Amino acid sequence: MKKSLATFLIAITSNVAIAQIAVDSVKAIIQREVAAKRSKSIIVGIIDANGRQIISEGRKSDNNPTLPDANTIYEIGSITKVFTSLLLADMSLKQQLSASDPISKFLPKAVKTPTRNGKAISLLNLSTHRAGFPRNADNLDPKNPDNPFADYTVGQLYEYISGFELNRDIDSRWAYSNIGYTLLGHILTLVAQRDFETLVKQTICRPLGMNSTVLALTPALRRNIAPGHTEYGKPAGEWDLLLAGGGGLRSNVDDLLTFAAANLGFTKSDLLPAMELSHIRQAKKDGNDSYMTMGWTLWNDNGKHILFKDGGTGGYRTFLGIDKKNKFGVVVLSNSNNLITDIGLHILDSTAKVVAYKYPWSLLDTLRATIASRGISTGIALYRQLKASKDPSFTFDERQLNYLGEELRRAKKIKDAVRIYELNVQEYPKSPLVYEALGETYKRDRNKARAIEYFEKAFELEPQNPRLAYLIKKLKSD
Repeated sequence: MKKSLATFLIAITSNVAIAQIAVDSVKAIIQREVAAKRSKSIIVGIIDANGRQIISEGRKSDNNPTLPDANTIYEIGSITKVFTSLLLADMSLKQQLSASDPISKFLPKAVKTPTRNGKAISLLNLSTHRAGFPRNADNLDPKNPDNPFADYTVGQLYEYISGFELNRDIDSRWAYSNIGYTLLGHILTLVAQRDFETLVKQTICRPLGMNSTVLALTPALRRNIAPGHTEYGKPAGEWDLLLAGGGGLRSNVDDLLTFAAANLGFTKSDLLPAMELSHIRQAKKDGNDSYMTMGWTLWNDNGKHILFKDGGTGGYRTFLGIDKKNKFGVVVLSNSNNLITDIGLHILDSTAKVVAYKYPWSLLDTLRATIASRGISTGIALYRQLKASKDPSFTFDERQLNYLGEELRRAKKIKDAVRIYELNVQEYPKSPLVYEALGETYKRDRNKARAIEYFEKAFELEPQNPRLAYLIKKLKSD
């Protein structure tokens, strides 16, 4: 019955205003954006006290023209962080820990935790991105670069934390940190003595009736997955996070609307006090006029009471938001790696603009087709010809060739990938990206000397990049 109702609601296109804008307007936006190739599919869920509406557009993949429904599974990426912080809030209210506790209280004594000016990093600092950690750890060297966090272990996490040195005071400013949330999620599992998925299911999902929010997909859930895609519309591999607190969950619109409803108080839940705690403003974000709560962004804080969190993995972009003043919630899920946050914010607040997507990958598509039919040399010659013609329909930047090289590497055409990356080096000799990509390709082709050469060239251009320093050191010591 639940699935039939969801299917019925998807079919509704009447001009019903369940949020600040009408359902017809939402439908028109996502139709336009899918047609413009922002994503293979976009599905929007909106909930208020009267119920939920679900609007869907697109197809799951080129090989599967099925329209996504309320039960279609997506990787939700950093929306996971809201769940992680809710666990922190709930455990603090249950006095299993305090959000002000230093991280050193929970980690093995062998782990050296960073301090600065006599101050230690707290759990709350991790939750609000004010611990001083960077976006990602520098000791990341995955076996599979297309699934970059699948083999990042507790040992590597401890190694990183022990060797990290703070370059600013703790709690002095906001800086988004996946590794901070990885650490937070891990600490919570140590306190609870349960793995992350079990902790999320037992504390949040089962009490709320969210049966499709998981780390590992069951065969039944996998049958209704929307496969991920790159920015330019090609299939992207799945991401699996061994340490999942920063972004490992998968879910669907139906479950996330249920979660939004609980955060809005529409449903009775023992978690509501913890949810309310996680909504409290903690500190200002840098670079704009929004604020951090525990896991959420408090948008503008100008009386609108809008909270949201967006996320992304290699093949997905996601959005979850609630308007506590007007009492409705919004979920937007997309199975391509192009931002959809503007769509979610527009539905929450009609004054926020949707930036119409313009597909920038015609050059990549043209070169791919030419190389497939006529070979790498012809493809490179065509690139030079098109660039000389200054055709305004093509965008020329290092990403076009970089993604083409990645595609060739995935296809095991290493020699062709190297030629494309070398062309990119010639075209953009001041970009660290082009040298790093070539270094990665040589490393995976077991050419250590050339890998070191190009990593060092990238490091010359970007000497503050600790991951490059880590990779060079690791290669030289192997």
